Amino acid sequence: MAAQPPPAPLAVEARFADLCKELGLEEGVAGEAAALLDEVKGALLATPSVGGRSAKDAERLCFAFVLYCAVKLKGRKEGCGVRLFDILKGCKLKSDDFFQELQQLSRKIEDILESRYGQDWEGQLELKQLENLVDLLAAASRFYRRVYYKLFSSASTNQEPGLATNNLDYFLFGWHLFAMLRSRSPELFKNLVSCVHGLVAVLAILLIHVPAKSRSFTIEGSSHLIKQTEKGVDIIASLCDTYQTSEELVKEMMGKFHVAIEDFFGMKALSASKCKTENLDKIDTDGLMWFKGLIDEESFQHNLEKLEKQCNPDSWEGEFDLKLFLSDDYFPSAEGAYTKLGCSKRAFEILASPTKTIKNMLTVPCSPSSPANDVSVKTVQMTPVTSAMTTAKWLREVISSLPDKPSSKLQQWLSSCDRDLTNYVTKRVSIVLEAIFPTKSSSDRGGLVGLNCANAFDIPWAEARKMEASKLYYRVLEAICSAESQKSSVNNLTPLLSNERFHRCLIACSAELVLATHKTVIMMFPAVLESTGLTAFDLSKIIENVVRHEETLPRELKRHLNSLEVQLLESMAWEKGSSLYNSLIVARPSLSSEINRLGLLAEPMPSLDELAARQNFHIEGLPTTPSKKRAAAPDDNTDPRSPKRPCNESRNTGLDCNLQTPPPKQSHIVLAYLKAKCHPLQSTFASPTVSNPVGGDGNCADITVQIFFSKILKLAAIRIRNLCERVQYVEQTECVYNVFKQILDQQTALFFNRHIDQIILCCLYGVAKVRQLDLSFKEILNNYKREPQCKPEIFLSIYVGSRNRNGVLGSHHLDIIPFYNQVFVPAAKPFLVSLMDSGTCSEDKNANSQIAGSPKPSSFPNLPDISPKKVSSKHNIYVSPLRQTKMDLLFSPSSRSFYACVGEGTHAYQSPAKDLAAINSRLNYNGRRINTRIDFDMVSDSVVAGSLGQPNGGSSSLDPAAAFSSPSRKRKPDT
Repeated sequence: MAAQPPPAPLAVEARFADLCKELGLEEGVAGEAAALLDEVKGALLATPSVGGRSAKDAERLCFAFVLYCAVKLKGRKEGCGVRLFDILKGCKLKSDDFFQELQQLSRKIEDILESRYGQDWEGQLELKQLENLVDLLAAASRFYRRVYYKLFSSASTNQEPGLATNNLDYFLFGWHLFAMLRSRSPELFKNLVSCVHGLVAVLAILLIHVPAKSRSFTIEGSSHLIKQTEKGVDIIASLCDTYQTSEELVKEMMGKFHVAIEDFFGMKALSASKCKTENLDKIDTDGLMWFKGLIDEESFQHNLEKLEKQCNPDSWEGEFDLKLFLSDDYFPSAEGAYTKLGCSKRAFEILASPTKTIKNMLTVPCSPSSPANDVSVKTVQMTPVTSAMTTAKWLREVISSLPDKPSSKLQQWLSSCDRDLTNYVTKRVSIVLEAIFPTKSSSDRGGLVGLNCANAFDIPWAEARKMEASKLYYRVLEAICSAESQKSSVNNLTPLLSNERFHRCLIACSAELVLATHKTVIMMFPAVLESTGLTAFDLSKIIENVVRHEETLPRELKRHLNSLEVQLLESMAWEKGSSLYNSLIVARPSLSSEINRLGLLAEPMPSLDELAARQNFHIEGLPTTPSKKRAAAPDDNTDPRSPKRPCNESRNTGLDCNLQTPPPKQSHIVLAYLKAKCHPLQSTFASPTVSNPVGGDGNCADITVQIFFSKILKLAAIRIRNLCERVQYVEQTECVYNVFKQILDQQTALFFNRHIDQIILCCLYGVAKVRQLDLSFKEILNNYKREPQCKPEIFLSIYVGSRNRNGVLGSHHLDIIPFYNQVFVPAAKPFLVSLMDSGTCSEDKNANSQIAGSPKPSSFPNLPDISPKKVSSKHNIYVSPLRQTKMDLLFSPSSRSFYACVGEGTHAYQSPAKDLAAINSRLNYNGRRINTRIDFDMVSDSVVAGSLGQPNGGSSSLDPAAAFSSPSRKRKPDT
């Protein structure tokens, strides 16, 4: 009998139908999902020309996205109970893999989703909120797990039979208790700081009720409970001191848990001081409550089962079972996975290898050789929770203690203007912060429900955040006034203090710092821009000033602001509706036709009256601002709101904004920037057509664009250098940079609606083609994927114009290779052709002037001197400069240099001398000598470069091109 041929593989539709049956989808929802799949499979399952996943992975992602769209946008209305977790489990996907591809998937089929489900399909899906919720709860669960097993015995250390099982049950009981209160009052836990306070309250309740034999410590001499009173150990004060939480907030949270336990279990709370139990021995019971039968042997299992059954699948927060966050099967498990203060997982791993610990995260870490890193010093590992709690402590101790109104010094500045602006400033703060942190009910605000509705916030929490933001705003405003007065030698700052955009940007930046501190789920950047009517370009003008003038700003918040600035520079400021274009048509009139053709101009900024009307917020005597109904114009000083755009701050490299005095022979952009930096801040925020306030040719638009372009060049220089090092053609770095700079200067329209990395990738490939290098686009992209800022949509979906599809005008996107051929080459051809005539890039004749065998200075001397730095991609070798003594300072850096080296050898059985020679060769480069210290600009630390100023004793170049070296040979890989 002839052998039967193997069965043909199932078609895509058949596999999808089987998945729908497996998930138990109702017929109507399954039919909707099948119809949507039929419409989008061509776009989602087509093999991309570059950078795509395997066909199997693409199919799983496609199925998951289509199913969630169908269930969320239609199934919920029909009572479908399938959750996103069920979909991901059925498709065998992890949550981080799914969320990583969301933006690319949605962009491919956005026109189809809009035609089927309306313009608000993205808001209905609430995927960005879900992604941030997953990150938040994953970080909270890791914190709870880590602290629980510090306080209670683990299975490996238990000796008594059955105790290990009980401890696991107690662990689950505490997490479910947290989930129970969270499901009953979700507004309490919209941010990581509140979640940590809730978990500390849960741990306090467990310490009171769990049998004492399950603890991993004894009360006497415990390192966990160090706060003592006359009556015994103060549990709450001890936990708050250890985990940097507010004692007042933890007690308030415990009160909420007590009410929830009484209601959920039907138990009566008793005063712990009246209870005689072994658990409370040597504990100060004042203010503590005891629940009889909560964790007793007879009723514990019943209570645990009751907690496990409770869930809230009716809201978007019910898409995941909170119990699953205690497992790593479907959720990220790395400590660096929570990424909302601008530190990606990859960057965090670089920072933490070798393990980097700090005594106080408000200060810059010491090098490993520093005495401060003695083993006796208590160290804290950098995690999302410790970062959030440190910055929250700064808000409580530094900002919250400030007055809630302008100080006497600030009032002097405001009253010394042409008219007293004090009342206008205070009223403006009330209106703008109410728009960001709404405290009125949705019915009072016209029934609107969304990200910025009061239903999303716990009202007392929102009131507290408004107070923190206003105090921070007044503090920074006073510092800016003092600095501007010294710069201009006048006390009357009317042009600046009467500028509406300036104040609104400063308020928005202050609110963003407060939101970033608490790591909120529902108000992710750029929501603060949408609430205040600002654009990304507006906010980019104030960030450097906030960092410069708030000296106590914690390191993590400096990183956050700098990572935001990088995002604004790389793409957000170039989007349609950015106020950058209102300045460009004045500073570069030749671009006006293209800007108008694409409809890129920003709408006018909404007035304070309009913001107040949205919130049903009425205050008499509001400062007059132009109406939004007025047509947009180049000289309009009321630039507009930013278009809605999700933003991931976790994948960004650093930017140095504190540029310093350049040497002679710099580009005209750089020299113009130097002059612009001498202008008062009012020039940056003035209307584009206003003449230069300090005299000379040009107008304020010229100053604003010059500063912005110089920052773009600095960011591009860093990324070009990194990419050229990855592809091992460092000698082409300056050529690629020069092409990029010429395009920015002469073909600025190539950046419109695009990401600067798209231009960088094309510049590198164009130079490689002209130089006839053995470098393909595939190799470039494979190396680019290793950059921390890389996202697939950057090279898979590039804007090339608009096209009409079924009568609807939509954006047209291509991947990078068609874009290079059709758009980039025609625009950049003159610059690339010029390389053929100029020959190879010039090399520094002084390359060998450095003393042999010693590390040479960094390419970017004006970046901060952060250490340690990994000097080999294949070996765990790190170097750090030793702290100089007074005697060392007598010698020039070129004659005396000492470094500490940490890590493994470069080769097995190799002498230390050869290892050191190999390390020095990795540090050296063939560039001109710069009399400064070596730079250790790690990715995760360099994001603070814009706020930390110049290293002592160093001179630096303003032009990023001057930072490049030109080695005479191709860089060799590590051996």
